[in-house]
Amino acid sequence: MGSLSPDNMEDTKSSVIGPLERRVRQRKAPLEVIKSKIGRSLTCSVPRLKGALTGLFPVVLWLPKYKLKEYVWGDLMSGLIVGIILVPQAIAYCLLAGLEPIYGLYTSFFANIIYFLMGTSRHVSVGIFSLMSLMVGQVVDREVYLAGFDLNEDAKQGPAGGNALNFTEDSYSGVMNVSTLRVLDMECGKECYAIGIATALTLLAGIYQVLMAVLRLGFVSVYLSGPMLDGFATGASCTILTVQAKYLLGLKIPRHQGYGTVVVTWINIFKNIHKTNFCDMITSAICISILVAGKEIQERFKDRLKIPLPTELVVVAGATVASHFADFHGTYSSSISGAIPTGFIQPKVPSVDMMSRVVFDAIPLAVISFAFTVSLSEMFAKKHGYTVRPNQEMIAIGCCNIIPSFFHSFTTSAALAKTMVKDSTGCQTQVSSVVSAFVVLLVLLFFAPFFYALQKCVLACIIIVSLRGALRKFRDLPNMWRVSKMDAIVWIVTMASTALISVELGLLVGVVFSMMCVVAQTQHPQVSLLGQVNNSCHYEDTEEYQNLQTIPKVKIFRFQSPLYYANKQIFLKSLYKTVGLEPFLEVTRRRKAAKKDLAAKQSKKADQVNGEVTIELIHNDLEFHTIIIDCSYMPFIDSTGMTTFKNVVKEYKEIGVTVLLACCNTSVIDSLKRVAFFGPADKDMPSLLFHTVHSAVFFASDVPTAEAAGNTPV
Repeated sequence: MGSLSPDNMEDTKSSVIGPLERRVRQRKAPLEVIKSKIGRSLTCSVPRLKGALTGLFPVVLWLPKYKLKEYVWGDLMSGLIVGIILVPQAIAYCLLAGLEPIYGLYTSFFANIIYFLMGTSRHVSVGIFSLMSLMVGQVVDREVYLAGFDLNEDAKQGPAGGNALNFTEDSYSGVMNVSTLRVLDMECGKECYAIGIATALTLLAGIYQVLMAVLRLGFVSVYLSGPMLDGFATGASCTILTVQAKYLLGLKIPRHQGYGTVVVTWINIFKNIHKTNFCDMITSAICISILVAGKEIQERFKDRLKIPLPTELVVVAGATVASHFADFHGTYSSSISGAIPTGFIQPKVPSVDMMSRVVFDAIPLAVISFAFTVSLSEMFAKKHGYTVRPNQEMIAIGCCNIIPSFFHSFTTSAALAKTMVKDSTGCQTQVSSVVSAFVVLLVLLFFAPFFYALQKCVLACIIIVSLRGALRKFRDLPNMWRVSKMDAIVWIVTMASTALISVELGLLVGVVFSMMCVVAQTQHPQVSLLGQVNNSCHYEDTEEYQNLQTIPKVKIFRFQSPLYYANKQIFLKSLYKTVGLEPFLEVTRRRKAAKKDLAAKQSKKADQVNGEVTIELIHNDLEFHTIIIDCSYMPFIDSTGMTTFKNVVKEYKEIGVTVLLACCNTSVIDSLKRVAFFGPADKDMPSLLFHTVHSAVFFASDVPTAEAAGNTPV
């Protein structure tokens, strides 16, 4: 690659600018682009209608191609096993949601059917999820509390029943508002009101998700980083553990309303520890031991075991039989699940009035549900070599919330544990979800009453043991700190705020803090002075690599960050420090030297005392005459960054140093052209801008000669 002389500058300029200008001229006007997009979207035809239907229901594309002999056994086995696991979890997670067990079964049934029709992932298991249940439960308990219902879990009646309300202001801190008075006229008890809030919340979350899909807002999940999601899940797991701890001891403590649930709940537990129900405590110890032992055996011998151990089902069956025949409820006052009806309840439209009360609470539910579903879908699609459509996944999970909300269901999401079970048991397609839904349907129609004597402490044990994966993240924290301190700090802040403040605020704090960390990283970017690699066209950091050759009279500076208003000073300080020359200080030094030299001359010539004297800068020889700024790691610049570039070129020019730009992307070039950085009609572009660092180095070798001839525009 040769140097660029003044004779071939015009050719270089045309090669650099020409293609860009041609592309600009070929662009359509923005209004024409919008009109064409609207026209295409409003065009209706049979192929377009068919494409829309097949896109909305992917099942019609892959189900006719289903390989019965190859897929059916894996789908049957995985669907059956997940269904067996799903039943006790669906009943247990209703404790988190503050709802009756039957609603968890409804949720699991409808979610599996709808995702089978609309999902694009072959392996994801969509249904009831502990984190979603917790977030729903916090909203449900808050609204039930504000409506004037008794938060005691044994209180089933509402205001109409006359025995579930306590109207003392001391008990409810004066919360006797319009909503309380309105509830008094309702023929609806506590259970009815709770599921009404849950369905309204679920419908709104589903609507938000579908709107996000229509408006192509899937990029929102980009702001939910991996460490932030892990910290959020761990903090929420601490909250879940705390909420369920009272069931392990058989304590009847209402769920705390407001911030600091973890701290306040543990304080209340220790205050009431003397009221421990020893039957529940012993049962919990036995169940946790069996569940943990089953999980450990499953993990240790997972290569030998063809199917997962149905430990939850065994524990639920054994505990139910023991509780029934020993009459734990009657003899020891142990809390039990109670009657679970069979069949389906008549569909009902969620209350608009209730939706107005939870309109903001549904936003974090929608975002988290979508984020977990899409991330799991993409993870398993990558593992098995197929693709998923994130936008369709958002529509699918949105419909998994919208449609079931009319059938007394609450918010759903993809669940990692059940998805991994499906994958490990040979799942091939979403036919396995239909099998799981069929298992839940059998329980709904026939076997639900058999869970009457099941103790709530057993359900709490299932929930707590299922948190092992998230709680193990504490063990990974030292390694995370070694790998990336920034990620570890994001994890700690998100986890602590979620656990100690609230789940919703923890999510907000995590998102804001992780974004602040990204901004902070631009405030401390990596900067380097480059050297040449063995007479090649490659240049690397002199501090990272050995035996690099320095270019005589040339400094090559790399700034690995966008240049914008927040880090302008960082850029300037880094540049001055790296090249070892600050223009203002050099000008000041030269002026002082010029004054000193002038004073010496004046002392020798007394006849010049009264004459006019002009102070001129002394042009000292510098170590270099050219600075090349490598912009390859600079994705964009704003108006402040453009001004900074112009000032740098001007200030260094005053002391005889040329500044060149190399490896700029098109967005940076366009930004600089808008402020006439390259002069009128971009006439200075060939002498300021280069495609590679190497071409800039060759040009720099001709700069002194060109300046002497008066031909360099800089």
